[in-house]
Amino acid sequence: MAKILIAYASMSGNTEGIADLLKAKLEQLGHHVDLREMEQLNASELLDYPAFLIGSYTWGDGELPYEAEDFFEELSQVSLTGKKAAVFGSGDTAYPQFCAAVDLLEQRLKECGAELVQDGLRVEFTPDTPDEKERCENFAVNFAQWAGNDSHE
Repeated sequence: MAKILIAYASMSGNTEGIADLLKAKLEQLGHHVDLREMEQLNASELLDYPAFLIGSYTWGDGELPYEAEDFFEELSQVSLTGKKAAVFGSGDTAYPQFCAAVDLLEQRLKECGAELVQDGLRVEFTPDTPDEKERCENFAVNFAQWAGNDSHE
């Protein structure tokens, strides 16, 4: 099974809630998962993992939050060729740029050579309905199928 990192930025707990659901599902599927807050992580630590999930909430008019800025800048210095990745985030549809942090992170990961194995997961606020929880779990299951390919601890 794969060794997977989930890195996230969360202020109100919404994105952390998504990260917790993803971690629980991936562990249920037999993967080893490390869960880390983005502002406590150096982007070069991604090199220790064959697969990772990156999550952030969207701030203001579609920007990355303060907690994600340093990590985002550090990413541009890291080659992620051969790494499998996907992005998730929480947002509010009242804003014109719903979950734009997902798009920003996906673009940066592509620029760094990571293979995005699925479209980003966008959740309004927190996954508190059965349908939202199921979407998160399905996202984790799909990612696990990709992460398990060519990945060794």
